[in-house]
Amino acid sequence: MSDFTQLFADVAVILPAAGRSSRFSLQNKKKPFIELKGRPVWVRSAEVFLNRDDVAQVIVVIASDDMDFFREKFRANLAFMGVEIVEGGAERMDSVKNGLSRLKDGVKFVAVHDAARPLIVKPWIDKLFQEARQSGAVIPAIPISSTIKRVDPSNTIRDTVSRDGLWAAQTPQVFRRELLEDAYARFGNEPATDEAQLVARTGHDVKVITGSPMNIKITTNDDFRMAESLLSALPKDKAFRRLHPFADEQPTGLFD
Repeated sequence: MSDFTQLFADVAVILPAAGRSSRFSLQNKKKPFIELKGRPVWVRSAEVFLNRDDVAQVIVVIASDDMDFFREKFRANLAFMGVEIVEGGAERMDSVKNGLSRLKDGVKFVAVHDAARPLIVKPWIDKLFQEARQSGAVIPAIPISSTIKRVDPSNTIRDTVSRDGLWAAQTPQVFRRELLEDAYARFGNEPATDEAQLVARTGHDVKVITGSPMNIKITTNDDFRMAESLLSALPKDKAFRRLHPFADEQPTGLFD
């Protein structure tokens, strides 16, 4: 057990998986439900949290239209993994809010992680959880190194944007429970692209930890192909054991 893991589990993880996947077309399925080297993307996203001593609850948020399919298709995984299934809303913010409504007593921290971001590994989570216990709000992000162009609707460049201080946000985003609940109570009906934006509106600072370029979100077909290639390059944890009956053939590695 790491030196910052608590004596009891006090973290809940919410995995939003209710999006429309409008930019994805492989396997005729939504992104979280596709097979990534033989295992569903959402399973890869969830299992690293399920193996942690400090995680008390993992909630997967599914669109109402997908609920029957999800329960039937992944019946064996669900029975073995013990995740909770919650119906999603019209937008991501609505889905996360529905997940928050199902938190257990005793949960002190909430991590929100994209179900379509399956390459997350334990060392990255360790750093985020440790910082969340210190500051109350933290996200992983990557400094933007490319030249940024602002383009008009006709795909013509109109401006070159300074990249100084610009970071690309990732997940899991981790917050003290009461802080995230307050942010949703006050600003949950306003447009926002992630939880950090809502929490920042409360006036609370949100810390940033440098993430990994490998922690990609599968949004397009090219993202999926990149994820397939990156699986073998992820950091390994020989102590990790998967918590479902369809583990890969190499059980001592964190991923393939």
